[in-house]
Amino acid sequence: MDTGSTAWMLASTALVCLMVPGLALFYGGMVAAKSVLNMIMMTFGSVALVGCIWVVYGFSASFGDSIGGAGILGDVTEFFGMSGVMKDDPKAVIPLSVFAAFQALFAALTAALICGAISDRIKFGAWMTFTGIWVTLVYLPVAHWVFAFDGKGVVGGWIVNKLGAIDFAGGTAVHINSGAAALAVILVLGKRIGWKKEGGAERPHNLPLVMLGAGLLWFGWFGFNGGSALTSSNAASVVVLNTFTATCSAMLGWLVVEKVRDGHATSLGAASGAIAGLVAITPSCGAVSPLGALALGAIGGAVCALAVGLKYKLGYDDSLDVVGIHLVGGITGTLLVGVLATADAPNGVDGLLYGGGLGLLGKQAVGAFAVLLYSFGVTWVIAKVLDRTMGLRVRPEVEAGGVDVHLHAESAYDLAHPAGPEAAPAPVAAG
Repeated sequence: MDTGSTAWMLASTALVCLMVPGLALFYGGMVAAKSVLNMIMMTFGSVALVGCIWVVYGFSASFGDSIGGAGILGDVTEFFGMSGVMKDDPKAVIPLSVFAAFQALFAALTAALICGAISDRIKFGAWMTFTGIWVTLVYLPVAHWVFAFDGKGVVGGWIVNKLGAIDFAGGTAVHINSGAAALAVILVLGKRIGWKKEGGAERPHNLPLVMLGAGLLWFGWFGFNGGSALTSSNAASVVVLNTFTATCSAMLGWLVVEKVRDGHATSLGAASGAIAGLVAITPSCGAVSPLGALALGAIGGAVCALAVGLKYKLGYDDSLDVVGIHLVGGITGTLLVGVLATADAPNGVDGLLYGGGLGLLGKQAVGAFAVLLYSFGVTWVIAKVLDRTMGLRVRPEVEAGGVDVHLHAESAYDLAHPAGPEAAPAPVAAG
């Protein structure tokens, strides 16, 4: 067992865990003051629920031996309740337990990403119910497709093994998956009260929180991508360099588009551009050179900056641009592997610009759109069933008055009631 790689994976797991408050602050700063606690609660709540599911059957469904060798779903009984995970395997490079913890945070954060699209209008109980069902029916199979490699006597997922598509750290399983799911839930849930096609959505209430959250996410992403190398090695080092490089160019790419289109380069644009770059480089961080990462980041930042405006033209209320950044950025980064990949990078495969032909690009497209269609379709059914049974949306008066007070009996900024939260108006039922 490699103690250096084990130490790196332990550190990477801690870095990825820091992305939880990073995401909560990033999303929380972008919503209205009356909704910030609910956004933070949805983020932390989904992480807690997914963590429990992961221990019971999630890890086994994602990384167990593929049922029937089909590459669709892992054997749920193989590691049920984390059985066998604590054993010390002298042939392993890293302990299975640290890999399980690392991947648990991937599952938790993927689910949490969705809540940014549906802020201000969903019941907290409905969100938690949706999260548990969605992780079970959507994330676990897709994670098996993308992350479960074939091993000695073990059959993994079809996208990574049979198709041979490259997704180093989750452009498909995390970003396309969550972005497609977000779009499906948006279409079932409907628009916020007062939302208009020409910018009627409420403005961010705290931009410094957004920037702080983006910074924490950037910091944690080094563990997210670098830890996906699973070793303390040259590959991890290249991935960290590419992750930093693409994020820098993506921020500039977004700001250029913003300046040309709107006449201003904003702090919200800088934060959004950084996240767009991190999303785009996630699948490709082990496949491109640093110059390729510069190009990929700039393209990803510019494309996502343009994509966020589609919601006004097409009429879907994506509150915090989960579709525009994660779905579009994930597709962009995944497809550009087929163009910008170089055999000199850790993945060792040439893309179109390096003489590799169209084969890899085709594989990337199949993997990306298979995940998109599966996630969108199944998520739409889940959301529709929940809406018809328990109901997803809060009452109009709850939405207008603020979900923080009415759903959680708390206020983030108790400026109107200096005597304390007990002086605040009593919450009303959310249904």
